[in-house]
Amino acid sequence: MNAYTPLISRERLTAWRRLFHRHAETGMAEFWTTARLAEELTALGLSPVVGERVSAAEARMGVPDGEILDAARRRAKREGASRPWLERMNGVTGLVADLRPDLPLHTVLRFDIDAVDVQESLRESHLPYREGFASLHEGICHACGHDGHIAMGLGLAHELAARQTELKHNVRLLFQPGEEGCRGARAMAAAGWLEGARHVLAAHIGMWADEDRSLVCGAQGFLATTKFDVEFAGRAAHAGAEPQKGANSLLAAASAALNMHALPRHGEGDSRVTVGRLEAGSGRNTIPASASMACETRGATSAVNDYMFEHCRAILEHTAAMYEQRCRIRLMGGSESASSDESMIRVVREAALSMPWFRPELVRDTAPGFGSDDACVHMAAVQRQGGDAAYLMLGSRLAAGHHSPDFDFNEDVLPPAVELLAKIVLSLDAC
Repeated sequence: MNAYTPLISRERLTAWRRLFHRHAETGMAEFWTTARLAEELTALGLSPVVGERVSAAEARMGVPDGEILDAARRRAKREGASRPWLERMNGVTGLVADLRPDLPLHTVLRFDIDAVDVQESLRESHLPYREGFASLHEGICHACGHDGHIAMGLGLAHELAARQTELKHNVRLLFQPGEEGCRGARAMAAAGWLEGARHVLAAHIGMWADEDRSLVCGAQGFLATTKFDVEFAGRAAHAGAEPQKGANSLLAAASAALNMHALPRHGEGDSRVTVGRLEAGSGRNTIPASASMACETRGATSAVNDYMFEHCRAILEHTAAMYEQRCRIRLMGGSESASSDESMIRVVREAALSMPWFRPELVRDTAPGFGSDDACVHMAAVQRQGGDAAYLMLGSRLAAGHHSPDFDFNEDVLPPAVELLAKIVLSLDAC
């Protein structure tokens, strides 16, 4: 491993992390975040791409409705987001930045930028609240570490920009919206940002690396997933006088939920189905004329997940016919299954063991994927074209579990995370 001296300070990385933590934004509506990233990267001499070029329109999923997006844009303006960058976004969040656009693409790194729809803890024991950088936005907070990922991405951009003339290939940074719910990756991949890449990296703070100075070099076996919403539309009627004239959407939804959960598990790998939300009806004495469901399937492979989803679709459609319903199924997100490649795991391990931060006994080659992550879309896209991929888990003690109101990580992980990623990129670039 070549000699490497970090340039970015812990203080600056921590300041970025806390700034983005304070301005937490929900998936596909990260307007302030994208604008600030664009300003920071432009100041480095890079030319970030924003707007409709970032994500293919036909592949976008789970985009909030117009009112929510308009409110998020207005809030970003109030909080000082650059108006020219907001205009250039044209309603589409996320950005792409190339370090050497004049050279062939070689390595792509994904950094997720969205927050979670969770109300942040306002207890003195919670460091973001105690130190004054808790989320400004009710019901939205960085309870999964993506604020740290943003800081890592900016730190890496600074490290590589200072070494631009040394790069033999282009390195591309994807600041991806909508990871929660697996909504953002597919549209970025469909826009062609992975085409020609030989390597792709993603990293997450914590997960199965929940000790300081620990590392998982390459997660294996992420589950493929499909997220979908269902709407049943029936007929209302007086529940006492004329129930026969109604078409009960609540019963349709309840029947469908029970039958989806009764699907047999798949013999070729883990399979999941979940109806996470069911809402129906309007009153005690009225036959329910509408129902909505928020659902997901998962599978050890994309084929297993497809099996689960297609059987759920069949159950929903046949249940609608039984209960005289109109049924609408909307895809809201999804990801493929993927695993890290052995070739990349070796590169990650070599880089980590060259650093005093990581304790060798806490550096593991592999660990199971933490449910699903749409970085797998990027990983699979590069692997299909003959490249390799790795998903790192960066060790940090956690104040509480991911997506908990009290979630927080040890900011000491940020400088070694940036150094590790930079060393991996430079090692790959030399090949």
